[in-house]
Amino acid sequence: MSKSSDFFQIAIDGPVAAGKGTVSRLLAEKLNFLYVDTGAMYRAAALLAIQNNINFDQEDKVVTLIAQSTLEMRNPEGDKEADGRLTTLILNGKDVSWAIRTTKCSDGASKVATLAKVRQILVEKQKKIAETQNVVMEGRDITFKVLPDADLKIFLTADLEIRAKRRHLQYLTKGIDKSIEEVIKEVQERDQRDMTRKIDPLHPTADSWILDSSHLSIEEVVNLIAEKVNTMIKKK
Repeated sequence: MSKSSDFFQIAIDGPVAAGKGTVSRLLAEKLNFLYVDTGAMYRAAALLAIQNNINFDQEDKVVTLIAQSTLEMRNPEGDKEADGRLTTLILNGKDVSWAIRTTKCSDGASKVATLAKVRQILVEKQKKIAETQNVVMEGRDITFKVLPDADLKIFLTADLEIRAKRRHLQYLTKGIDKSIEEVIKEVQERDQRDMTRKIDPLHPTADSWILDSSHLSIEEVVNLIAEKVNTMIKKK
């Protein structure tokens, strides 16, 4: 099956805290591609539900909210957005780039992501973005659902304890007090939800490059991928 877009598509899947967001953002910056954080779109759906006092399992109501909303995603611009964010997400005209990063939105995102109609409407939005420009798109179903014909597919992973330590450090920098044991349990539970959900469970595809970042720096991972992409582009 051939790709419908002439633009270069990099699809990155992987479990929580594998470094997908940071790697994808830096890679996009290095290649001058658009970084698309699909997880942020599910977080935005969760935020909409929270703002409208709707339970995360009320599928039709969540879908209606998404359909009635405008959602724009772009790379951060200017000094105002140089605040550590990986992406800028504008929801109904308002910058919610940090509002979607709460624990409540994170938990909500993993719950609304199990809803078939929610996934359908957001996947369509993601596909349309990738048809208009070169993208580095990351999430948990990109390589097989959103961009099954991507030029380069990557499954970025790392050992459980290393991923938990990374997430624990993120919490500490945000002033969130959780023990490492709590975070390990949290990561395990998220892995379980992602890999066993009925719709599009997380898994590496047969044609994905399985890249283990356990003992690699962020810079090393970015450079490895960038070198491969540049070689592929030269051959096109």
